[in-house]
Amino acid sequence: MDIVLSGIRSTGRLHLGNYFGALRNFVKMQHENKCYFFIADYHSLTTHPTPEDLHGSVKQVLAEYLACGVDPEVATLYVQSDVPQVAELYLLLNMNAYKGELERCTSFKEKIRKQPDNVNAGLLTYPTLMAADILIHKATKVPVGKDQEQHLEMTRTFANRFNRLYKVDYFPEPVAFNFGEQLVKIPGLDGSGKMGKSEGNAIYLSDTPEAIRKKVMKAVTDSGPTEPNQVKPEPIQNLFTIMKAVSSPDTLQYFEDKYNACEIRYGDMKKQLAEDIIKFTIPIRERIEAILADDDYLRKVARMGAEKARESANKTIKEVRHIIGFREF
Repeated sequence: MDIVLSGIRSTGRLHLGNYFGALRNFVKMQHENKCYFFIADYHSLTTHPTPEDLHGSVKQVLAEYLACGVDPEVATLYVQSDVPQVAELYLLLNMNAYKGELERCTSFKEKIRKQPDNVNAGLLTYPTLMAADILIHKATKVPVGKDQEQHLEMTRTFANRFNRLYKVDYFPEPVAFNFGEQLVKIPGLDGSGKMGKSEGNAIYLSDTPEAIRKKVMKAVTDSGPTEPNQVKPEPIQNLFTIMKAVSSPDTLQYFEDKYNACEIRYGDMKKQLAEDIIKFTIPIRERIEAILADDDYLRKVARMGAEKARESANKTIKEVRHIIGFREF
């Protein structure tokens, strides 16, 4: 059985893109693989959240994972900082990670461009911490988007370097795992790119019906097609892509036909899309609210996940320490 690992930063609520791009597949995968899903609160420290914001975000994301169907009895669902072995492996891997290769990382260049006044060591060594997250459980498959493929390549580099330095065949080389035909990329409402927290173009799973209607009605459109079966510009295709994910095939076909006949009224389409998103998200939002109100259950899930994750992580750290030469007298 393959060991699969995936994490999400605790930097805000989950949106439709997270659900269709990852969480829906996690729910299926948990029954087919040995899955570790974690909330990456160490990673979020690079942007210096307040203690209240950090704790609130972790709690929110944990509740949302559960509300979407991740089963803590089946998968190992845990908070990154509850597993201190990750930090130790991060330190050990950093000893063999080189400044030049870390500085060449695309995401590091992007981050220092976005936050020039906060270029901290955590940003530089982000790939090493990600490698520690993966290698601590000796995961072989990692679901990643395009923006994380370079980090996964660096994880393979660090794993190989460790094996070569210490003349062992210890760490596996994890590979990127996508969901093929099942992979659905949900675009944003601003006319371009994918839906994202930082882009401000997202519909969150916990959004109220009023908020959803407001966001969808403000989505970017144009003046409409000027000839039958015209190729849709990106902002319009984005609306159809979201509709394909949340609406019935009949509804989608109705608006496709209207578009191809140059009869589409975007206002009508947006109203329908908003109602279909609301219908889709209401059960999830209600589950999120119920779980968030149950501190005892959240505490129980976090503790159970921490115990399971620590058991795996502790075995790896003991073996790594022995390989490196940390021995008891």
